[in-house]
Amino acid sequence: MSSSDLAPGVADAPLLVRLRGIRPTLTPAEERVATEVLADARHASDMTITELAQAAKTSETTVLRFCKRLGLKGYPQLRLALAAESAMPREQRMAISDISATDTIDDIVAKVAAVDSSAVEETLQQLDRDALKAAADAVAGASRVDIYGVVASAIVGADLQQKLHRIGIVSFAWNDPHIALTSATLLSKKDVAIGISHSGATSETIEALAVARRRGATTIAVTNFPLSALAKGADIVLTTAARETSLRSGATASRIAALTVVDCLYIAVAQRDLARARRAVADSRKAVEGHHVS
Repeated sequence: MSSSDLAPGVADAPLLVRLRGIRPTLTPAEERVATEVLADARHASDMTITELAQAAKTSETTVLRFCKRLGLKGYPQLRLALAAESAMPREQRMAISDISATDTIDDIVAKVAAVDSSAVEETLQQLDRDALKAAADAVAGASRVDIYGVVASAIVGADLQQKLHRIGIVSFAWNDPHIALTSATLLSKKDVAIGISHSGATSETIEALAVARRRGATTIAVTNFPLSALAKGADIVLTTAARETSLRSGATASRIAALTVVDCLYIAVAQRDLARARRAVADSRKAVEGHHVS
């Protein structure tokens, strides 16, 4: 795989962001190399290709293939990229590490802040601007927008739906798989469907987006993995860059990263007719003013 085979934006992303994005598509042998690299990028940058291959219990050929999967010409480029990315201060690297049983409250606060801010920063670094513009154009011109997502992704979908709704975009967020499917079957070429899944492997979301695509709707995927099934089934892919942790089931940084992407999409849509969007937001605010406790 060359850099041209990677999704636009992803090919230009920091190396470790790129690696986390393609990790689910690696072979078992390549995955062992990835594990060694992600465990200690600085140490890996000091290794020869033979040493890294031995540490990963694989061959030098596999390491070279691993480099190609990342869009690199060879092993020297991998070492240089790892050295550059591991040059951050030790305190910052420690803050982005996983939660441990011995962490103090201060440690927890620092680590959550570091992981969340890193997710936002790295997401924006690799977010494909052309894809974002195409998505905004599609949503702004749609007769109707369907949004699909389950569990934590449903929260992100609901957030996007209420924002689009407030600026006059007819939109629906479906977290029930059956309702999502029945809604998708009613879409047409005038409509847009957005599937949100951190893993890009959520079958319910993949299926709903596939139905929408067969109906002719423009399909958009929001996912952390640009080579995932959800991404492959979408016309436009918007990627996040959230790091996995042992508490991933809590959908912490991944939710923040996805919210960052949908916020960018919302603002880009609103900008298409900014005066109208501002009037719509003002009118909707007035509609609920009487329900605020003074």
